[in-house]
Order: sequence, then C-alpha cells, then structure tokens
Amino acid sequence: MRGLLTRVGVRVAPSEAERAERADVQAVSQHWPGPRTIVVANPKGGAGKTPTTALLAAVFARYGGAGVLAWDNNQTRGTLGWRTEQGPHEATILDLLPRADYLLGTSAQSADLAMFVHHQTRDRYDVLRSKPSLLAHEQRFDAGSVDAIHAVAAKYYRLIVVDSGNDESDEMWLRAVDQADQLVVATTTRDDHAEAGALMLEALTTRGGAYGSLAERSVVVVSQADQKGGPAELARVASGYTPLVRQTVTIPFDPAMVDGVLNYASLRPTTQRAWLAAGAAVARGL
Repeated sequence: MRGLLTRVGVRVAPSEAERAERADVQAVSQHWPGPRTIVVANPKGGAGKTPTTALLAAVFARYGGAGVLAWDNNQTRGTLGWRTEQGPHEATILDLLPRADYLLGTSAQSADLAMFVHHQTRDRYDVLRSKPSLLAHEQRFDAGSVDAIHAVAAKYYRLIVVDSGNDESDEMWLRAVDQADQLVVATTTRDDHAEAGALMLEALTTRGGAYGSLAERSVVVVSQADQKGGPAELARVASGYTPLVRQTVTIPFDPAMVDGVLNYASLRPTTQRAWLAAGAAVARGL
C-alpha cells in the first residue's frame, strides 16, 4: 500500500513495525572489530539450547554474511549435529582438536577447516559437531583443550555461537562461559526449564565479577513449548526473568522447530521475525 501511494505522489512514512524490523536487520548485519563469542546456556536438558544456537547462527549468517560458527561444546550427547546439515564427512570436535596447533600456525588456510566443520548450505554458517555416540568421559575436555578450540574458532570466524552442556560444574561449561562476550539463556515455557535458567543466573550473579556482569547483561530467549499455549504463557515466563537480565525475547510455537534439521526459511514468517528480534537483542550486547 505504501508503494502504491508513493507512485501516485502520496508519501507515507514507514510504520513503527517496519522501522523496528529495519533496526533489527541493521543490528544483526554489522561486523565487530574482532571475534565475538555467544554462549547459549541452561542446565536443564531440552530447554531449547540447540534450536537457539542454530537459529541465532542462521540469523547472523543470513543477514551479516559468512564467518559464523555454531560449536557444540557438549560432553553428553550434544544434538547440534542431529539438528543441522551434515557435510561430506563425519568429522567432529575430536578430529579438530589434534590439528589445533596446525590450524593456528602460519601455513594453515581457512579452506582447511572444511575437513572438520559442516557447512549449512541454506543458512550459511558452519557447525562444529560433538560426537553423541560417545559417553561423557570419552569427550570431556580440560580448560586447555577448550581454549585451543576457541582459539581456532576465533582465528577463522567473526562470530562463535556455543551450544553448552547441562553441567554447570564441568570444566568445558565453565571455560566456555569464561570466553563469552554475551550469555543467552534458552528456555521453553515449561516451569522446570525456566526455573533452571533462573537458578543458573542467580549462581553466576552470586559469584560476582565478570560472571555477575555476564548474567546481568544476558538475553533470555523463551520458546513456546506447547502448541496449545499462547502469548500469555510466553509473557508470564519472560516477565519472571525481567528483573534478572538485560532483555527477554519470546518465540512462538512453530512445528518446524520440533524435530529434524533446523532451517530458518522453513519457519513461519512470525517465527522468523521473532528470531530476528532475538538476534538483534544479542547483537546489541556485543
């Protein structure tokens, strides 16, 4: 309608909704001076960490271009590899780690990473998988190993989105949080998921220092868990987090998020808009 009126000489200003969408697109399209790390966390399994990791990575890559990595930093059957496209190999983080020194060296090239990461052909980001067929003790890394993987990621990618595990005391979890520029708390509208995320934030705040600051500046992404639920349920959970964090964003139920490979284009338009808003909220903390 605005275009039609403009063609006949009547100029109409963009609506508030259109201006907000333009601002969100601008926020997720920018590049920062140096790599940035986003850690998606909630100690409760099934709280939406993996969809949040994948779809935030998709938003930043689709609007801001290449150089985005989603990293499954999970020692207990991480599912990021199951929810994303597989490349022409089966490599995981266990294959990359022994080659970290080479990849950090001067002779390595960015194309060498294609042997270890899985490119998402539609959403334009890469995935560094864990190996969910292994037990925790077979792929639990110490702080030095996490640092080495992060150093490789930071050398080749401008933005790193980390899908964390469920154990807040684990060295892998703690080291990832140490490296975070922005913490994202993923939760569904289930009370146990929301409570677990809030307790995690309170624990970080109690620790103080950089952990407390990270918690206070965090973004909460609340996804609708039940198809029968509605906006009131999302608002209830989001309002419970409001005193604890910088911003909350709500995501409506979408069947494309329930199972299978996650792809931004397969989401409903309202869900795409919600994820764009979530990405913009995160971007404004970087």
